[in-house]
Amino acid sequence: MKIVEVNSKKYEVIKDYRDALDIDEVNDKLTDYFESFDYILGDYAYGKLRLKGFNDKSNKNFKTINDIAKIDEYIKNNCAFECRHFILKAIDIEKK
Repeated sequence: MKIVEVNSKKYEVIKDYRDALDIDEVNDKLTDYFESFDYILGDYAYGKLRLKGFNDKSNKNFKTINDIAKIDEYIKNNCAFECRHFILKAIDIEKK
């Protein structure tokens, strides 16, 4: 299991297809908007990083459009064929 830190938050690297994960680029792109997501998908289109958030059904912010169970379908239908991409899973270290 590989753990990375992005903007002072820890993530487990679930997938790093074709060495897509560039922490510096993710640090620049990841905003507060993504705080509520359990997973972050990053893919490259025309050389630019795109980010999308996904959630488990247990997340209070869960919406069908962001269902983590549909991430493979999203990659197939919304990302360039065989594009570089990565999936990060947020690690909740403040479970009290």
